[in-house]
Amino acid sequence: MPNRRGFLAGFMAASLIPRPTWADVGAPAYLSAGALADGSYVLCGLTGRLEVLFQIPLPDRGHAAAAHPKRPEAVAFARRPGTFAVVIDCATGEPTAWMEAPQGRHFYGHGTFSADGRLLYTTENDFDAGEGRIGVWDATAGYRRVGEFASGGIGPHDIKRLPERDTLVVANGGIDTHPDTGRSKLNLATMRPNLSYIEAGTIINAVELNPDAHKNSIRHLAVGRKGEVAFGMQWQGEAAPSSLVGIHSMGQTPQLLECPPDDLRNMQGYIGSIAVSDDGASIAVTSPRGGLVHIYGAASGTLAAVHAAADVSGVAAHPDGFAVTTGMGDLLTIGETRISRRASGPIIWDNHLVAI
Repeated sequence: MPNRRGFLAGFMAASLIPRPTWADVGAPAYLSAGALADGSYVLCGLTGRLEVLFQIPLPDRGHAAAAHPKRPEAVAFARRPGTFAVVIDCATGEPTAWMEAPQGRHFYGHGTFSADGRLLYTTENDFDAGEGRIGVWDATAGYRRVGEFASGGIGPHDIKRLPERDTLVVANGGIDTHPDTGRSKLNLATMRPNLSYIEAGTIINAVELNPDAHKNSIRHLAVGRKGEVAFGMQWQGEAAPSSLVGIHSMGQTPQLLECPPDDLRNMQGYIGSIAVSDDGASIAVTSPRGGLVHIYGAASGTLAAVHAAADVSGVAAHPDGFAVTTGMGDLLTIGETRISRRASGPIIWDNHLVAI
């Protein structure tokens, strides 16, 4: 049996071994789930030039992913109403942990880490109670579940962390669903979407849209460097919505961005993803149903540019403006005035392009 001195010597030696970082796997700029031509699913790491660095098998269709803030580790989430998430060592391509939603829950496809990387937070549905929950998982102990708290509403979809702090912002879409009815929406007449800001499990700020916009499901989030939150919505009403994009800063009133009626109608009531440019000056949203990318001026709050791209969904900030992915296999960049194809290949890209 090893003695205490030998154990401590071994521990100290191990602590001197440099821990791998994202630089050790090629410094990927993005993560995205996708599908191959044979019907199998993968998680990919992409460079800033939108080249595929690694391609790791997934057991089923993915939705979004969460990148660990320090080590080359990613968590890929199943698409709603999936119940699995897989933790992947991106240096070896091997799964290192399997997360299963608790009984009576399913994931919504999104998660985010605490600032120090110790905890992972996941958006979940307590479908029998019809309540949103945020699961808490210990990333230092094999992603063991260690707690949960209320999301602040129904149908929490996306979740982000504000810069340089452990304040979470949750997009509570307001739509009640149950696995027994598939992806059916059960409460459209009474839905109340909101943005909830949470610290240490306590809601510190929650904001709703005006009553006439209560069928605008808040679905996806992007956070700027100063903590401003951009949100994309999916309209559940019959008459046309007044907007599908908004911005908010904690403690203030949400601002819905202006869009000409024809351009708004062409988005078919559906925002698939949203991103804020690196300089915070622009907001990009995608509509796979409309085959369109809209660019808004953050300061003006108005539509600045429209670009066509079939089945476009994933979007993230890029040095040239924005990077986008499509279900046609395209990888594109969008500058101030034009959209350029960087690559096109055999991977059918899924909903989200996640910046690391």
